[in-house]
Amino acid sequence: MYISIEELASYLNLPVEYIKQQLALGNIKAFQNGEEYVFNKNDFSWHKEQLELKRKIAEAEMNEPIPEDWDAKDED
Repeated sequence: MYISIEELASYLNLPVEYIKQQLALGNIKAFQNGEEYVFNKNDFSWHKEQLELKRKIAEAEMNEPIPEDWDAKDED
């Protein structure tokens, strides 16, 4: 199934500008349909899973309490 840049950005929960930038850099593959680029949605399913995993890890780290500051004194 082929989707537009806007649909891909929504699917991956990323800004459209980021998708366009990655396309210009050659980091993602697209097909040109006239003046519009289309993407194979199946090519991005693994990427979506990895993004969701990284978001969960980042959220868990953000919710982790900050350890109490300990004062390391030099005993010498």
